[in-house]
Amino acid sequence: MNAPENIPVDGDIETQMQAVLEAQRADYLNEGVVSAETRIDRIDRGIDALIKYQSQLVEALNTDFSCRPREVSLLTDVGAGMAPMKHARKHLRKWMKTEKRSTIFPLNLLGGRSRIEYQPLGVVGVIAPWNFPVNMVFSPLAQVLAAGNRAMIKPSEFTPATSAVIADMVKEAYNTNEVAVFPGGPEVGQAFSGLAFDHMIFTGATSIARHIMAAAARNLVPVTLELGGKSPVIISRSADIQKTLGRVMVGKTLNAGQICLAPDYLLVPEEKLNEVIDAAQQAVSSMYPTLLDNDQYTSMINERHFQRLNGYLAEAEERGQKVIPINPAGEDFSQQQGTHKIPPTLIPEPADDLKMMEEELFGPLLPIRTYQNFEETIDYINSKPRPLAAYYFGSDKQEETAVLQRTTSGGVCINDVIMHVMQEELPFGGVGPSGMGAYHGFKGFQTFSHAKSVYRQAGVNVAKLGGMLPPYSKTTESTIKMQLKK
Repeated sequence: MNAPENIPVDGDIETQMQAVLEAQRADYLNEGVVSAETRIDRIDRGIDALIKYQSQLVEALNTDFSCRPREVSLLTDVGAGMAPMKHARKHLRKWMKTEKRSTIFPLNLLGGRSRIEYQPLGVVGVIAPWNFPVNMVFSPLAQVLAAGNRAMIKPSEFTPATSAVIADMVKEAYNTNEVAVFPGGPEVGQAFSGLAFDHMIFTGATSIARHIMAAAARNLVPVTLELGGKSPVIISRSADIQKTLGRVMVGKTLNAGQICLAPDYLLVPEEKLNEVIDAAQQAVSSMYPTLLDNDQYTSMINERHFQRLNGYLAEAEERGQKVIPINPAGEDFSQQQGTHKIPPTLIPEPADDLKMMEEELFGPLLPIRTYQNFEETIDYINSKPRPLAAYYFGSDKQEETAVLQRTTSGGVCINDVIMHVMQEELPFGGVGPSGMGAYHGFKGFQTFSHAKSVYRQAGVNVAKLGGMLPPYSKTTESTIKMQLKK
């Protein structure tokens, strides 16, 4: 649908975005109560757009990454973007219901009643990342629309072809007063993050999140931040090494490790190090007999990201660290034509002051630290900033409990990696430097709603009955005594 007449098509982008924000908010207020039918219709249009544009999205993603497998794009972007929308469509009537809450004694006996009503916030801003640019638009949009809101979206400038397709999809599926997309570079992002939204969700790097929060603070816009960090994998002595490394390397090589939840480093028993290395090599070789010309192995998103990761490896090699590329076909990665591929690479026993051990990797590099006593793993994780995820492989219940109760991370997977993000009934978000707030499923509906507390007073004059009206009396003192009872 075309932009409404009251929104300028010329002028600077900040003026355009401000006009859309005002138009969306006015239209939302004019609409009044947003019915379940309206919310479902908006979600259905998003689902239909994803189905209709799936081929264009796959092509655009492949263009942006220079090599992005069709299967990965359909599974992790298009399909993973549809799943939250279908889940929200199925459950939103239940989510919308008024929640009854207990009323304190004796008001409950006198007829007082308490409840919570979920009300849309208004206009929500969505800033999406480049690693899963379709999924990370439509996943939060599912709960934004389920909660009855309007949405403005800023896709990543690092995936321009995909952002252009998303803009076309949204323009066809929605009136600008419902959902609007603003592709563009950092200047667009900066202006977008400074708008007076009713809520904003940002997915991306912790360093950028600081600027997002500073911009949002000027208008006291509440923010949900889905960031990242260095997610550890603890491998127990009780773990099946072959099975464990099979699952770890799937998570590490999917999208070439360009995932906020990707395993960032391993903690393994020192006597198991060689077995772990062998198992990792076997797992990668079975999935990717070749890498360089294999269209099922993803490229780094751009030259800058490619050089950053190679810089980490160069520093390690200069320091005399052992670096083990997993390159089953022995291909020459220095002779790439149009791609930025890096083979999965193991770095056993890395020095703790290497840059790769200090910064989130977001690529197919995998440092492996060793431990003698399991307690060392807990201490090491707790000495670092809190990650978005932690992973434990093993069957030792005491160790598992220690990881769950004595470390803090956004989420945890037991005997797998990443899979918790697919569970729509589990809140998804970080803690500390790895994020703020959470969404997915009912938690997302709550995040993008205002939980309005409503109390209905009894017919009797409760204040007079309880001695709360001047002149104060013995009844007042009795009420105070009751309140101060231990």
